[in-house]
Amino acid sequence: MSGYKKVSLSELEPIACPCGTTKRAFVDLPERDASVHYLKVSKEAKIHYHNTFVEFYTILEGEGFLELDGEMVPVKPLDTVKICKGTRHRAVGEMTILNVAVPTFDPSDEHFD
Repeated sequence: MSGYKKVSLSELEPIACPCGTTKRAFVDLPERDASVHYLKVSKEAKIHYHNTFVEFYTILEGEGFLELDGEMVPVKPLDTVKICKGTRHRAVGEMTILNVAVPTFDPSDEHFD
């Protein structure tokens, strides 16, 4: 087994998610230590939270806000925000985000109020 894994996000098909559309890498690895998501935010992004993983959002393109437990936090390219377990969140604005989930993203752990 190799000591690394490579994924080309440009080759993955986008799928719908509560924040817009995403391309998810490393979600199917058995070690489930982290996953990477290339996220295009939509205007219909929904507030949600997770109980089992932390997310790191890095803004790649665009500007806007991250709504974090009701607080509107302004973000711009190369800002990075750690979103802790249980924090209600959504992205607001036209942005492209690189999202790292630690441990790996679990679709059964997306909760909506």
